[in-house]
Amino acid sequence: MNMRFLIGTAAFALLAPIPAFAQDHQHHAAPQPEPEEAEAEAEPAPEMDHSKMDHAAMGHGDMIQGEMDHSAMADMGGEGSGTSRLPANEAMNHGAMLGLGGDANLMLHGFVWPVYTDQTGPRGDDKLYVQSMGMATMTVPFEGGRFMARTMMSLEPLMRHDGYPNLFATGEIAYGEPIVDRQHPHDLFMELAARVDIDIAEETTVFLYGGPVGEPALGPSAFMHRSSARYNPEAPITHHWFDSTHITYGVATAGIAAKRFQLEASTFRGREPDEFRWNIEAPKFDSWSVRGSFAPAPAWLVQASYSEMKEPEAQHPGENEHRTTASIHYNSGNGLSAMGAFSAKKAVEDHDDHDLVDADAHDGTLTAWLGEVSWDIDTRHTVFGRVENVANGELFPDEFSPLHEEVFRVTKFQAGYAYRLPLGPVTLALGGTAAAFAKPNALDAVYGDNPVGYTVFARFSLGD
Repeated sequence: MNMRFLIGTAAFALLAPIPAFAQDHQHHAAPQPEPEEAEAEAEPAPEMDHSKMDHAAMGHGDMIQGEMDHSAMADMGGEGSGTSRLPANEAMNHGAMLGLGGDANLMLHGFVWPVYTDQTGPRGDDKLYVQSMGMATMTVPFEGGRFMARTMMSLEPLMRHDGYPNLFATGEIAYGEPIVDRQHPHDLFMELAARVDIDIAEETTVFLYGGPVGEPALGPSAFMHRSSARYNPEAPITHHWFDSTHITYGVATAGIAAKRFQLEASTFRGREPDEFRWNIEAPKFDSWSVRGSFAPAPAWLVQASYSEMKEPEAQHPGENEHRTTASIHYNSGNGLSAMGAFSAKKAVEDHDDHDLVDADAHDGTLTAWLGEVSWDIDTRHTVFGRVENVANGELFPDEFSPLHEEVFRVTKFQAGYAYRLPLGPVTLALGGTAAAFAKPNALDAVYGDNPVGYTVFARFSLGD
Protein backbone atom coordinates (compact mmCIF):
# COMPACT_ATOMS: atom_id res chain seq x y z
CA MET A 1 0.00 0.00 0.00
CA ASN A 2 1.43 3.38 -1.00
CA MET A 3 0.72 5.45 2.09
CA ARG A 4 1.73 8.77 0.50
CA PHE A 5 -0.68 8.19 -2.34
CA LEU A 6 -3.54 7.37 0.04
CA ILE A 7 -2.84 10.37 2.23
CA GLY A 8 -2.71 12.58 -0.86
CA THR A 9 -6.06 11.29 -2.03
CA ALA A 10 -7.55 11.98 1.39
CA ALA A 11 -6.20 15.52 1.43
CA PHE A 12 -7.71 16.18 -1.98
CA ALA A 13 -11.06 14.90 -0.72
CA LEU A 14 -11.06 17.54 1.99
CA LEU A 15 -11.06 20.24 -0.64
CA ALA A 16 -13.71 18.76 -2.89
CA PRO A 17 -16.69 17.46 -0.85
CA ILE A 18 -18.85 19.55 1.41
CA PRO A 19 -17.03 20.90 4.46
CA ALA A 20 -19.35 20.48 7.42
CA PHE A 21 -19.93 23.56 9.41
CA ALA A 22 -20.97 23.53 13.03
CA GLN A 23 -20.33 22.33 16.48
CA ASP A 24 -21.57 18.69 16.56
CA HIS A 25 -21.52 16.13 13.81
CA GLN A 26 -22.58 12.49 13.85
CA HIS A 27 -23.10 9.66 11.42
CA HIS A 28 -25.78 7.66 9.75
CA ALA A 29 -27.84 7.56 6.65
CA ALA A 30 -26.24 8.09 3.27
CA PRO A 31 -27.00 10.92 0.84
CA GLN A 32 -30.14 10.59 -1.25
CA PRO A 33 -30.85 10.73 -4.99
CA GLU A 34 -31.69 14.15 -6.27
CA PRO A 35 -35.38 14.29 -7.24
CA GLU A 36 -34.69 15.22 -10.82
CA GLU A 37 -32.63 12.03 -11.15
CA ALA A 38 -35.37 9.69 -9.92
CA GLU A 39 -36.51 8.77 -13.42
CA ALA A 40 -32.93 8.13 -14.46
CA GLU A 41 -32.62 5.59 -11.64
CA ALA A 42 -35.84 3.88 -12.59
CA GLU A 43 -34.71 3.66 -16.24
CA PRO A 44 -30.98 3.07 -16.76
CA ALA A 45 -29.19 5.51 -19.01
CA PRO A 46 -29.35 4.41 -22.64
CA GLU A 47 -25.58 4.24 -23.00
CA MET A 48 -25.17 1.72 -20.16
CA ASP A 49 -25.05 -1.93 -21.09
CA HIS A 50 -25.92 -3.84 -17.93
CA SER A 51 -24.91 -7.12 -19.49
CA LYS A 52 -21.36 -5.84 -19.68
CA MET A 53 -21.27 -3.94 -16.44
CA ASP A 54 -21.46 -6.40 -13.55
CA HIS A 55 -22.02 -3.59 -11.12
CA ALA A 56 -23.62 -5.95 -8.62
CA ALA A 57 -20.49 -8.00 -8.42
CA MET A 58 -17.61 -5.60 -8.05
CA GLY A 59 -18.22 -3.15 -5.26
CA HIS A 60 -16.30 0.03 -6.08
CA GLY A 61 -13.84 -0.71 -8.79
CA ASP A 62 -15.97 -2.06 -11.60
CA MET A 63 -15.00 0.05 -14.58
CA ILE A 64 -14.07 -2.23 -17.44
CA GLN A 65 -11.98 -0.36 -19.95
CA GLY A 66 -13.89 0.54 -23.07
CA GLU A 67 -17.22 -0.65 -21.71
CA MET A 68 -18.19 2.32 -19.57
CA ASP A 69 -18.31 6.08 -19.97
CA HIS A 70 -18.73 8.79 -17.34
CA SER A 71 -22.48 9.13 -17.85
CA ALA A 72 -22.88 5.42 -17.25
CA MET A 73 -20.90 5.65 -14.02
CA ALA A 74 -23.59 7.90 -12.54
CA ASP A 75 -26.02 4.99 -12.41
CA MET A 76 -23.86 2.25 -10.94
CA GLY A 77 -25.54 -0.02 -8.42
CA GLY A 78 -24.65 -2.72 -5.97
CA GLU A 79 -22.05 -0.73 -4.03
CA GLY A 80 -21.94 -0.92 -0.26
CA SER A 81 -19.48 0.33 2.32
CA GLY A 82 -16.00 -1.20 2.25
CA THR A 83 -16.26 -4.27 0.01
CA SER A 84 -19.84 -5.10 0.99
CA ARG A 85 -22.55 -5.69 -1.59
CA LEU A 86 -26.06 -4.31 -1.99
CA PRO A 87 -28.75 -5.18 -4.55
CA ALA A 88 -27.75 -4.20 -8.07
CA ASN A 89 -30.86 -2.00 -8.16
CA GLU A 90 -29.38 0.15 -5.40
CA ALA A 91 -27.90 2.81 -7.64
CA MET A 92 -25.52 5.49 -6.41
CA ASN A 93 -25.85 9.02 -7.81
CA HIS A 94 -22.73 11.07 -7.34
CA GLY A 95 -22.86 14.79 -6.80
CA ALA A 96 -19.87 15.48 -9.02
CA MET A 97 -17.83 13.43 -11.46
CA LEU A 98 -14.52 14.71 -12.75
CA GLY A 99 -12.59 13.23 -15.64
CA LEU A 100 -8.90 12.71 -14.86
CA GLY A 101 -7.79 11.86 -18.36
CA GLY A 102 -8.36 8.69 -20.31
CA ASP A 103 -10.94 6.50 -18.60
CA ALA A 104 -9.97 7.57 -15.09
CA ASN A 105 -12.39 9.64 -13.06
CA LEU A 106 -13.02 11.07 -9.60
CA MET A 107 -16.48 10.82 -8.05
CA LEU A 108 -17.49 13.09 -5.15
CA HIS A 109 -20.45 13.23 -2.81
CA GLY A 110 -21.32 14.03 0.77
CA PHE A 111 -23.77 15.64 3.16
CA VAL A 112 -24.17 18.11 6.01
CA TRP A 113 -27.06 17.20 8.30
CA PRO A 114 -28.22 19.47 11.16
CA VAL A 115 -30.44 17.51 13.58
CA TYR A 116 -32.33 18.37 16.74
CA THR A 117 -33.27 15.47 19.02
CA ASP A 118 -35.25 15.20 22.23
CA GLN A 119 -35.10 11.88 24.11
CA THR A 120 -37.48 11.85 27.08
CA GLY A 121 -37.36 10.18 30.50
CA PRO A 122 -34.83 10.31 33.34
CA ARG A 123 -32.01 9.11 31.09
CA GLY A 124 -33.02 11.23 28.10
CA ASP A 125 -31.55 14.49 26.87
CA ASP A 126 -31.97 16.96 24.02
CA LYS A 127 -29.35 18.30 21.64
CA LEU A 128 -28.79 20.19 18.41
CA TYR A 129 -25.94 18.61 16.47
CA VAL A 130 -24.61 18.30 12.92
CA GLN A 131 -23.60 15.16 11.09
CA SER A 132 -21.29 15.30 8.09
CA MET A 133 -19.56 13.13 5.54
CA GLY A 134 -17.50 13.81 2.41
CA MET A 135 -16.37 11.02 0.09
CA ALA A 136 -14.04 10.91 -2.91
CA THR A 137 -13.50 7.83 -5.09
CA MET A 138 -10.89 7.70 -7.83
CA THR A 139 -11.25 4.87 -10.34
CA VAL A 140 -8.59 4.00 -12.92
CA PRO A 141 -9.28 1.13 -15.34
CA PHE A 142 -6.38 -0.72 -16.93
CA GLU A 143 -6.14 -3.65 -19.28
CA GLY A 144 -7.44 -6.66 -17.42
CA GLY A 145 -8.59 -4.88 -14.31
CA ARG A 146 -9.19 -1.66 -12.43
CA PHE A 147 -7.80 0.32 -9.50
CA MET A 148 -9.84 2.28 -6.98
CA ALA A 149 -8.74 4.63 -4.17
CA ARG A 150 -11.31 6.04 -1.79
CA THR A 151 -11.37 8.38 1.16
CA MET A 152 -14.34 9.19 3.36
CA MET A 153 -14.04 11.92 5.97
CA SER A 154 -16.16 13.71 8.56
CA LEU A 155 -15.97 16.77 10.78
CA GLU A 156 -18.03 15.05 13.45
CA PRO A 157 -15.03 15.07 15.84
CA LEU A 158 -16.10 18.67 16.48
CA MET A 159 -18.86 17.13 18.59
CA ARG A 160 -18.45 16.28 22.23
CA HIS A 161 -16.81 12.90 22.68
CA ASP A 162 -20.10 11.37 23.81
CA GLY A 163 -21.96 12.40 20.65
CA TYR A 164 -25.72 12.83 20.77
CA PRO A 165 -28.61 11.37 22.83
CA ASN A 166 -29.94 8.01 21.60
CA LEU A 167 -31.81 5.99 24.23
CA PHE A 168 -30.65 2.39 24.75
CA ALA A 169 -27.63 2.82 22.46
CA THR A 170 -24.28 1.68 23.88
CA GLY A 171 -20.72 1.28 22.65
CA GLU A 172 -17.26 2.87 22.80
CA ILE A 173 -15.78 5.32 25.33
CA ALA A 174 -16.12 9.04 26.08
CA TYR A 175 -14.17 10.89 28.78
CA GLY A 176 -12.88 7.56 29.99
CA GLU A 177 -16.35 6.10 30.62
CA PRO A 178 -18.52 3.74 28.55
CA ILE A 179 -21.07 5.52 26.36
CA VAL A 180 -24.67 4.66 27.32
CA ASP A 181 -27.91 6.14 25.90
CA ARG A 182 -25.87 8.18 23.42
CA GLN A 183 -24.27 7.64 20.02
CA HIS A 184 -20.61 8.42 19.51
CA PRO A 185 -19.43 10.63 16.59
CA HIS A 186 -17.47 9.46 13.57
CA ASP A 187 -13.72 9.81 13.25
CA LEU A 188 -12.15 12.37 10.90
CA PHE A 189 -10.97 9.53 8.66
CA MET A 190 -13.84 7.12 8.10
CA GLU A 191 -12.05 5.38 5.23
CA LEU A 192 -8.65 5.66 3.61
CA ALA A 193 -8.26 2.60 1.43
CA ALA A 194 -7.67 1.23 -2.05
CA ARG A 195 -8.83 -1.76 -4.08
CA VAL A 196 -7.46 -3.61 -7.10
CA ASP A 197 -9.65 -5.93 -9.21
CA ILE A 198 -8.14 -8.38 -11.71
CA ASP A 199 -10.38 -10.02 -14.30
CA ILE A 200 -10.08 -13.81 -14.29
CA ALA A 201 -13.17 -14.70 -16.33
CA GLU A 202 -16.19 -13.02 -17.87
CA GLU A 203 -17.89 -10.95 -15.14
CA THR A 204 -15.57 -12.45 -12.49
CA THR A 205 -12.64 -10.84 -10.68
CA VAL A 206 -10.30 -11.44 -7.80
CA PHE A 207 -9.65 -8.40 -5.66
CA LEU A 208 -7.48 -6.99 -2.90
CA TYR A 209 -8.72 -4.18 -0.64
CA GLY A 210 -7.10 -2.49 2.29
CA GLY A 211 -5.60 0.54 3.93
CA PRO A 212 -4.89 2.26 7.24
CA VAL A 213 -8.63 2.97 7.68
CA GLY A 214 -11.19 0.66 6.15
CA GLU A 215 -13.94 -1.86 6.71
CA PRO A 216 -13.44 -5.64 7.00
CA ALA A 217 -15.66 -8.29 5.43
CA LEU A 218 -18.15 -8.44 8.29
CA GLY A 219 -21.86 -7.71 8.48
CA PRO A 220 -24.16 -5.86 6.11
CA SER A 221 -23.23 -2.57 4.50
CA ALA A 222 -22.97 0.15 7.15
CA PHE A 223 -26.25 1.91 7.88
CA MET A 224 -25.34 5.29 6.36
CA HIS A 225 -24.73 3.57 3.01
CA ARG A 226 -28.04 1.67 2.83
CA SER A 227 -31.00 3.14 0.96
CA SER A 228 -33.29 1.68 3.60
CA ALA A 229 -31.66 3.98 6.20
CA ARG A 230 -30.89 6.97 3.97
CA TYR A 231 -33.00 9.60 5.79
CA ASN A 232 -32.87 8.17 9.30
CA PRO A 233 -30.75 10.59 11.37
CA GLU A 234 -30.15 8.12 14.22
CA ALA A 235 -27.76 5.20 14.31
CA PRO A 236 -29.45 1.88 15.12
CA ILE A 237 -29.23 0.88 18.78
CA THR A 238 -28.01 -2.44 17.30
CA HIS A 239 -25.09 -0.70 15.56
CA HIS A 240 -22.50 -2.55 17.67
CA TRP A 241 -24.02 -5.88 16.69
CA PHE A 242 -24.08 -5.35 12.92
CA ASP A 243 -21.74 -2.74 11.45
CA SER A 244 -19.58 -1.20 14.18
CA THR A 245 -16.44 -2.26 12.27
CA HIS A 246 -17.14 0.19 9.42
CA ILE A 247 -14.30 2.35 10.77
CA THR A 248 -11.38 0.03 11.49
CA TYR A 249 -7.71 0.96 11.76
CA GLY A 250 -5.88 -1.55 9.62
CA VAL A 251 -7.74 -3.74 7.12
CA ALA A 252 -6.66 -6.18 4.42
CA THR A 253 -9.29 -8.11 2.42
CA ALA A 254 -8.99 -10.60 -0.43
CA GLY A 255 -11.87 -12.10 -2.36
CA ILE A 256 -13.49 -13.26 -5.55
CA ALA A 257 -16.47 -11.39 -7.00
CA ALA A 258 -18.91 -12.39 -9.71
CA LYS A 259 -22.31 -11.17 -10.83
CA ARG A 260 -24.25 -13.47 -8.51
CA PHE A 261 -21.83 -14.01 -5.62
CA GLN A 262 -18.87 -12.72 -3.65
CA LEU A 263 -16.58 -14.58 -1.22
CA GLU A 264 -14.01 -12.69 0.86
CA ALA A 265 -11.84 -12.84 3.95
CA SER A 266 -10.23 -10.09 6.02
CA THR A 267 -7.61 -9.54 8.67
CA PHE A 268 -7.91 -6.36 10.70
CA ARG A 269 -7.53 -4.64 14.06
CA GLY A 270 -10.24 -5.77 16.43
CA ARG A 271 -10.18 -2.83 18.85
CA GLU A 272 -12.80 -0.15 18.19
CA PRO A 273 -11.70 3.48 17.67
CA ASP A 274 -10.86 5.45 20.78
CA GLU A 275 -12.51 8.72 21.75
CA PHE A 276 -9.78 10.89 20.18
CA ARG A 277 -11.17 11.07 16.67
CA TRP A 278 -8.87 13.48 14.80
CA ASN A 279 -5.97 11.05 14.34
CA ILE A 280 -5.28 7.76 12.57
CA GLU A 281 -4.68 5.08 15.17
CA ALA A 282 -1.96 2.47 14.77
CA PRO A 283 -3.12 -0.26 12.36
CA LYS A 284 -2.57 -3.91 13.26
CA PHE A 285 -3.80 -7.34 12.21
CA ASP A 286 -5.05 -9.35 15.19
CA SER A 287 -8.58 -10.35 14.11
CA TRP A 288 -10.20 -12.03 11.13
CA SER A 289 -13.53 -12.40 9.32
CA VAL A 290 -15.14 -14.17 6.37
CA ARG A 291 -18.23 -13.18 4.39
CA GLY A 292 -20.30 -14.65 1.59
CA SER A 293 -22.78 -12.65 -0.48
CA PHE A 294 -25.35 -13.95 -2.98
CA ALA A 295 -27.43 -11.91 -5.42
CA PRO A 296 -30.20 -14.11 -6.89
CA ALA A 297 -31.69 -11.14 -8.78
CA PRO A 298 -30.99 -7.41 -9.23
CA ALA A 299 -33.49 -6.59 -6.47
CA TRP A 300 -32.02 -8.92 -3.84
CA LEU A 301 -28.80 -9.44 -1.89
CA VAL A 302 -28.16 -11.93 0.91
CA GLN A 303 -25.03 -11.98 3.09
CA ALA A 304 -23.70 -14.05 5.96
CA SER A 305 -20.47 -13.40 7.85
CA TYR A 306 -18.43 -14.52 10.85
CA SER A 307 -15.59 -12.89 12.76
CA GLU A 308 -13.30 -13.43 15.73
CA MET A 309 -12.21 -10.06 17.12
CA LYS A 310 -9.50 -9.41 19.67
CA GLU A 311 -10.58 -7.18 22.58
CA PRO A 312 -12.92 -4.96 20.54
CA GLU A 313 -14.15 -2.92 23.52
CA ALA A 314 -11.84 -0.91 25.74
CA GLN A 315 -14.27 -1.28 28.67
CA HIS A 316 -13.83 -5.07 28.53
CA PRO A 317 -10.06 -5.74 28.52
CA GLY A 318 -9.12 -9.37 28.08
CA GLU A 319 -12.43 -10.14 26.41
CA ASN A 320 -12.59 -11.18 22.75
CA GLU A 321 -15.72 -11.38 20.63
CA HIS A 322 -17.06 -13.94 18.16
CA ARG A 323 -19.71 -12.36 15.92
CA THR A 324 -22.09 -13.94 13.40
CA THR A 325 -24.35 -11.88 11.13
CA ALA A 326 -26.85 -12.56 8.36
CA SER A 327 -28.93 -10.10 6.36
CA ILE A 328 -31.22 -9.87 3.35
CA HIS A 329 -31.59 -6.67 1.34
CA TYR A 330 -34.26 -5.63 -1.18
CA ASN A 331 -34.41 -2.71 -3.60
CA SER A 332 -37.20 -2.46 -6.16
CA GLY A 333 -35.33 0.03 -8.34
CA ASN A 334 -38.36 2.33 -8.02
CA GLY A 335 -37.88 3.85 -4.58
CA LEU A 336 -38.67 0.96 -2.23
CA SER A 337 -35.81 -0.52 -0.21
CA ALA A 338 -35.73 -2.75 2.85
CA MET A 339 -33.41 -4.86 4.97
CA GLY A 340 -33.82 -7.58 7.60
CA ALA A 341 -30.83 -8.73 9.66
CA PHE A 342 -29.78 -10.92 12.60
CA SER A 343 -26.60 -10.87 14.66
CA ALA A 344 -25.22 -12.87 17.57
CA LYS A 345 -22.06 -11.99 19.46
CA LYS A 346 -20.36 -14.07 22.14
CA ALA A 347 -17.76 -12.86 24.63
CA VAL A 348 -14.78 -15.16 25.14
CA GLU A 349 -11.73 -14.87 27.34
CA ASP A 350 -8.68 -13.56 25.54
CA HIS A 351 -6.03 -16.13 26.46
CA ASP A 352 -7.75 -19.50 26.62
CA ASP A 353 -10.72 -18.68 24.36
CA HIS A 354 -13.19 -20.00 26.95
CA ASP A 355 -16.76 -18.73 26.78
CA LEU A 356 -17.76 -16.10 29.33
CA VAL A 357 -20.99 -17.65 30.54
CA ASP A 358 -23.87 -15.46 31.68
CA ALA A 359 -27.19 -17.24 32.13
CA ASP A 360 -29.18 -14.08 31.45
CA ALA A 361 -27.26 -13.60 28.20
CA HIS A 362 -28.05 -17.13 26.98
CA ASP A 363 -24.62 -18.65 27.69
CA GLY A 364 -22.83 -15.41 26.92
CA THR A 365 -24.42 -14.84 23.50
CA LEU A 366 -26.19 -11.53 22.91
CA THR A 367 -28.50 -11.42 19.90
CA ALA A 368 -30.05 -8.60 17.90
CA TRP A 369 -32.64 -8.23 15.12
CA LEU A 370 -33.07 -5.31 12.77
CA GLY A 371 -35.63 -4.43 10.12
CA GLU A 372 -35.80 -1.18 8.19
CA VAL A 373 -37.62 0.15 5.14
CA SER A 374 -37.70 3.32 3.05
CA TRP A 375 -40.23 4.26 0.36
CA ASP A 376 -39.87 7.20 -2.02
CA ILE A 377 -43.56 7.85 -2.65
CA ASP A 378 -42.62 10.24 -5.45
CA THR A 379 -39.79 12.64 -6.27
CA ARG A 380 -40.54 14.76 -3.18
CA HIS A 381 -41.92 12.56 -0.39
CA THR A 382 -40.26 9.68 1.48
CA VAL A 383 -41.49 7.66 4.44
CA PHE A 384 -39.22 5.30 6.35
CA GLY A 385 -39.12 3.16 9.47
CA ARG A 386 -36.99 0.87 11.60
CA VAL A 387 -37.72 -1.83 14.17
CA GLU A 388 -34.89 -3.36 16.18
CA ASN A 389 -34.66 -5.74 19.11
CA VAL A 390 -31.52 -6.34 21.14
CA ALA A 391 -30.30 -8.13 24.27
CA ASN A 392 -27.93 -5.63 25.88
CA GLY A 393 -25.80 -6.13 28.97
CA GLU A 394 -24.10 -2.71 28.96
CA LEU A 395 -26.90 -0.38 30.06
CA PHE A 396 -25.46 -0.17 33.60
CA PRO A 397 -21.65 0.06 33.38
CA ASP A 398 -21.26 1.18 37.01
CA GLU A 399 -19.98 -1.93 38.78
CA PHE A 400 -21.73 -0.81 42.00
CA SER A 401 -25.14 -0.75 40.35
CA PRO A 402 -27.41 -3.70 41.29
CA LEU A 403 -28.21 -3.96 37.57
CA HIS A 404 -24.55 -4.03 36.48
CA GLU A 405 -24.06 -6.52 33.59
CA GLU A 406 -27.72 -7.54 33.76
CA VAL A 407 -29.01 -8.30 30.27
CA PHE A 408 -32.20 -6.57 29.15
CA ARG A 409 -34.01 -7.15 25.87
CA VAL A 410 -35.27 -3.89 24.40
CA THR A 411 -37.24 -3.12 21.24
CA LYS A 412 -37.20 0.24 19.44
CA PHE A 413 -39.93 1.29 16.99
CA GLN A 414 -39.16 4.28 14.79
CA ALA A 415 -40.98 6.02 11.91
CA GLY A 416 -40.03 9.07 9.87
CA TYR A 417 -40.78 11.33 6.93
CA ALA A 418 -38.62 13.44 4.62
CA TYR A 419 -39.56 16.08 2.05
CA ARG A 420 -36.94 16.54 -0.67
CA LEU A 421 -36.28 19.84 -2.41
CA PRO A 422 -33.62 20.36 -5.11
CA LEU A 423 -31.37 23.38 -4.64
CA GLY A 424 -29.17 23.35 -7.74
CA PRO A 425 -26.59 20.57 -7.32
CA VAL A 426 -27.64 20.06 -3.69
CA THR A 427 -30.74 18.30 -2.38
CA LEU A 428 -32.38 19.55 0.81
CA ALA A 429 -34.40 16.99 2.78
CA LEU A 430 -36.59 18.32 5.59
CA GLY A 431 -38.10 15.81 7.97
CA GLY A 432 -38.31 14.17 11.34
CA THR A 433 -38.74 10.92 13.24
CA ALA A 434 -40.58 9.60 16.28
CA ALA A 435 -39.56 6.55 18.32
CA ALA A 436 -41.09 4.45 21.10
CA PHE A 437 -39.67 1.55 23.09
CA ALA A 438 -40.75 -1.77 24.59
CA LYS A 439 -38.67 -2.73 27.62
CA PRO A 440 -38.81 -4.85 30.78
CA ASN A 441 -40.68 -3.34 33.73
CA ALA A 442 -37.45 -3.50 35.73
CA LEU A 443 -36.20 -0.53 33.70
CA ASP A 444 -39.17 1.74 34.46
CA ALA A 445 -37.52 3.33 37.49
CA VAL A 446 -34.48 4.27 35.42
CA TYR A 447 -35.97 5.13 32.02
CA GLY A 448 -39.53 6.07 32.96
CA ASP A 449 -42.69 4.22 32.02
CA ASN A 450 -42.88 5.29 28.38
CA PRO A 451 -39.79 7.13 27.10
CA VAL A 452 -39.93 8.40 23.52
CA GLY A 453 -37.53 10.04 21.11
CA TYR A 454 -38.08 12.75 18.49
CA THR A 455 -35.90 14.32 15.81
CA VAL A 456 -36.29 17.10 13.25
CA PHE A 457 -33.67 17.63 10.58
CA ALA A 458 -32.52 19.49 7.47
CA ARG A 459 -30.24 17.37 5.32
CA PHE A 460 -28.10 19.00 2.60
CA SER A 461 -26.63 16.39 0.27
CA LEU A 462 -24.42 16.47 -2.79
CA GLY A 463 -25.16 13.23 -4.63
CA ASP A 464 -26.01 9.92 -3.02
